[in-house]
Amino acid sequence: MAFTPLNALNSFIAVATHRSYARAAKELGVSTSALSQSVRQLEARVGIALLVRTSRSVSLTEAGERLLANAGPAVNQALDALKAVKARRGEVTGRVRLSVPAVAVQLVLAPVIPSFVQRYPKVELDIRVEDRFVNIVTEGLDAGIRLFEAIDRDMVQVRLSPADRLVVAAAPSYLERRGAPLKPPDLLDHECICTRWNATGEPWAWELERGKKTWRVPVRGSVITNNFELKRHLALSGVGLLYSLQSSIEKELARGRLRLVLEPYASEVPGLFLYYPSRAQMSPAVNAFVEHARATTKINARQR
Repeated sequence: MAFTPLNALNSFIAVATHRSYARAAKELGVSTSALSQSVRQLEARVGIALLVRTSRSVSLTEAGERLLANAGPAVNQALDALKAVKARRGEVTGRVRLSVPAVAVQLVLAPVIPSFVQRYPKVELDIRVEDRFVNIVTEGLDAGIRLFEAIDRDMVQVRLSPADRLVVAAAPSYLERRGAPLKPPDLLDHECICTRWNATGEPWAWELERGKKTWRVPVRGSVITNNFELKRHLALSGVGLLYSLQSSIEKELARGRLRLVLEPYASEVPGLFLYYPSRAQMSPAVNAFVEHARATTKINARQR
């Protein structure tokens, strides 16, 4: 791989986005050794380390974080523009990089993706399913899907699901063994399946409300995981209480495999939203996905 600043910059962005030399090399179609050399040459050119490498992981230095945040969107937009030049008139090409939580897969993406792929076959969807809070700008992504409360207010937001409730549920086997909490503070005496809050490393406090009064309960339990499917499996197995969007466990509730507890204290939430930094920075591919998701979810809402 001959060294040019733009080649090296693209190599760095791929490694920084994937946090892996192997995955970045596969994406770019080069060897890991060539990719590593290109990044080292870029670091030598700017005179500062951009990546921290260990035998098992890759992380960004402060300078690397700044470079990814400032250069990542522009480079991706330039690459998409080059792909668009090759496209036939009116044909949309490019890549859409998304970060979505597991609960959004069935609730939102399942009805959106098949029709989008059929309509825009030259657009590549790179979807990361991750139950953590993601800075889509610093990680070089185009858009994300999250609950309204988790989205920075300077982001453009598009509603994809109706209003919902955050509820506490448990399997009958757990309730028979431990009983049901009657008030929010009772959660402190129960086994709760927890989620890690990335910013502090602490488990996520469960938020409940009734009228104008709210509670933020610092729950604890034997298992902490950011994977929703694992949390649902553990709840069904009777391991502990689950805190979840009600819509994501409707089937389990209908079949009696899970039961709601503390229902009068369930928190109302606006729902799931697609979000992205700015309309001015949107590539044709991202714009096509946003508009298709908006139209498809509206159609599904009317059908429900």
